[in-house]
Amino acid sequence: MCNCGSKDVLTPQIGVVTEIRTETSDVKTFRIEKPEGGKVFDFMPGQCAMLSAPGMGEAIFSITSSPTTKDYMEFSIKRCGEITEYLHAIEVGQQIAIRGPYGKSFPVTTEALKHKDLIFIAGGIGLAPLHSVIDYMLANRDDYGSIDVVYGARSKEDFVDYKELSEVWPKEKNTKVHLTIDKAQEGWTGNVGFVPQFLKDLKFTPDKTVLLCGPPIMIKLCLAALIEMGFAKTQVYTTLEFRMKCGVGKCGRCNVGNKYVCKDGPVFRCDEIDELPDEY
Repeated sequence: MCNCGSKDVLTPQIGVVTEIRTETSDVKTFRIEKPEGGKVFDFMPGQCAMLSAPGMGEAIFSITSSPTTKDYMEFSIKRCGEITEYLHAIEVGQQIAIRGPYGKSFPVTTEALKHKDLIFIAGGIGLAPLHSVIDYMLANRDDYGSIDVVYGARSKEDFVDYKELSEVWPKEKNTKVHLTIDKAQEGWTGNVGFVPQFLKDLKFTPDKTVLLCGPPIMIKLCLAALIEMGFAKTQVYTTLEFRMKCGVGKCGRCNVGNKYVCKDGPVFRCDEIDELPDEY
């Protein structure tokens, strides 16, 4: 649920960067806490927050950590512009302005997802918003059915959270991780190929619910592959972090048809979006 009408959501709060992990050549994960300790505000999986760069402005990012984590919140951020360049240059101990949460979360507390068998499909940095959902579900494991994580990257070195992918999540009850890279490389013994074809090769049956996030073209092609496999759009949820700027539906930068991604999303069931724009 969106809390955009709340004064606290619009007021920047101070956070402190307490840990920075380098995930790939262009992705870092930032752990942020309140100055006195603890996470800056409560949120649900799929919601976002605004982070500020002094003199440059703000940018909105998915919250990567699970709401079940009480001590901190995390953001996995890809370096791709002025504000992210600034964020990638900050150090542990620095303060940062943060406001949120924004947007509609994945419906993790409703029958839409509870007790369902689930497929998570991610490409590149698209794992970031899904990471929060997966960890939330693993923390409440008995509330959900089987979990399959399908994740594609350009190379092994481009996987975000590779240790969790390879060592932590596969050990959880009724949880499988399926990894693929775009091109073959020395030392890689897993699947090679793009995610849409990998989905078909895995031969999932259309009795599962899907959560999908990745580059725009991947979302389009994966949705087409799922429909070809017998899935309905009503079974697929996606999150569109599409040109969000203000976070409260005022600036109009993120409208898709008659919807605003920051206000009506970023989480949508795919039948709620009649036609993705050209960028998707």
